[in-house]
Amino acid sequence: MVGLGKMGGNMAQRLHEAGHRIVGFDPSEESRKRAQESGVETVQSLEALVGALRAPRAIWLMVPSGDPTESAIHDLLPQLAKGDILVDGGNSYYKDSMRRGDLCSAQGIEFVDAGTSGGIWGLKEGYCLMVGGSAEAFSRLEPLLRALAPEGGLLHAGPCGAGHYVKMVHNGVEYGMLEAYGEGFEILARGPFDLHLGEIAENWRHGSVVRSWLLDLLTKALQNDPQLQHLRGYVEDSGEGRWTAQEAIDRGIAAPVITLSLQQRFLSRQEDTLSNRVIAALRNEFGGHAVQNK
Repeated sequence: MVGLGKMGGNMAQRLHEAGHRIVGFDPSEESRKRAQESGVETVQSLEALVGALRAPRAIWLMVPSGDPTESAIHDLLPQLAKGDILVDGGNSYYKDSMRRGDLCSAQGIEFVDAGTSGGIWGLKEGYCLMVGGSAEAFSRLEPLLRALAPEGGLLHAGPCGAGHYVKMVHNGVEYGMLEAYGEGFEILARGPFDLHLGEIAENWRHGSVVRSWLLDLLTKALQNDPQLQHLRGYVEDSGEGRWTAQEAIDRGIAAPVITLSLQQRFLSRQEDTLSNRVIAALRNEFGGHAVQNK
């Protein structure tokens, strides 16, 4: 496991607890120490990581998308051998994953893109995995994948790129859901009644057609701070909402909710509203994403 942060560290621990031998690397000494405390074996370099594994190897990247992922692949490829598997579990753009699949294939290395959802709760609840790559690579990785995923949470979506494509759209849908919750609770808070938002969220969790895990997390956040006054309504976007909106534009598909939810995130950086504080709180609850406190 390359990358032992909030996601990679928990995934390594879950795999270790399932009985798999995991070797982890992270440039952060603190992250390596935390992984060691959970029972995961760690090394201090990518070279040591490759050397610690028997061929054919399976190496899982859990690092930020873009340059960090590109750099890690560039550094690893010369050290890998035919038959090895390289997994990208980050939020990479699906076209980059298709390109990386071709690059690895030319060297006889299997590339797998694993769209991963579950956030900081994945250690306990498991990770929903959307996997792209060859059937052979998927089959070889399946014991690991099933140890990470809850029942029903593992999908072989198709060839290289398909896993990250499905995850991209998943995150676009997530944008729209967060925006709807945010807007709804803004209307409730500014209506003609003195309403208790935490009690409403709790009520909606039971039998309502809008109940969801996100609503469970929102209830928790509102119970701790009924108006989320400790937060700024400042909401970042990780990139996948942009990619989903752009994909819809490129293919001539109407996606007004996802597109407008992305635009609302841009607007959140200019003003502070309850609806944006709801979204900020939810992203912190499910993914441990940074928030800006007042």
